[in-house]
Amino acid sequence: MVRGLVRKLIFLAILLGAWQAVVSLHVWPPLLVPSPRSVATTLADGFRSLEFPIAIGASLTRMVIGYGIAVALGIPLGLAIARSDMLSDTIGSMSQALQALPSICWLPLALLWFGLSEKAIIFVLVMGAAFCITTAVNDGIRNVSPILVKAGRTLGSRGLRLQWSVVFPAALPVIVTGLKLGWSFAWRSLMAGELLYSERGLGRVLTLGRDLGDMSQVVAAIIVILVLGLLVNQLIFGPVERKLARRWGLVAD
Repeated sequence: MVRGLVRKLIFLAILLGAWQAVVSLHVWPPLLVPSPRSVATTLADGFRSLEFPIAIGASLTRMVIGYGIAVALGIPLGLAIARSDMLSDTIGSMSQALQALPSICWLPLALLWFGLSEKAIIFVLVMGAAFCITTAVNDGIRNVSPILVKAGRTLGSRGLRLQWSVVFPAALPVIVTGLKLGWSFAWRSLMAGELLYSERGLGRVLTLGRDLGDMSQVVAAIIVILVLGLLVNQLIFGPVERKLARRWGLVAD
């Protein structure tokens, strides 16, 4: 763990050094490529003035609502598709097609249905994540080893008990990966929606930086967005994935 942390810090230092070198060599004008120092100052001022904390709170609130709806829709739909060939051939095929559709394509429809509102942003977020989760749940259930199912039946499991005690745990690693990807798609969809319309949020901070020609603010907002996405992966999905990997003997304790 310590070795991995050292590698990450060294890599970060190299990136910062390369960034500063580009600025010092005046490859691009300072208005287009701000220095690390100016971005750090903007970050500090943004947190001191509560601009970034307020924006983070607004974005995460939308994210929790939209992602929660996507999970509530995606998991039951994926389970139903996995257990029914008819649903797999119809709704399952449609969900796979819709998963390939970039979430930004939902924006015009969202605007027509909901106007410039919070509902439009949430709609785009849900559509960006729900079908990814549905597909992951369906694939996870269908790809469970038949040997595990036969072993469960031999031990006396049938019906819902077999599904709950054997099939679902075996599919859980794939489902968690789908939830993780769904979060990533939802996060991207949220930023796209906030760039179009938002009274508060990180997308709004990006838009203000663009309108004012303040590249330091734009880069600072991008860094905050990246760090938040990384923290969610490391603090929420990472521990779950490691626990599942140990549970299934994929890594040593």
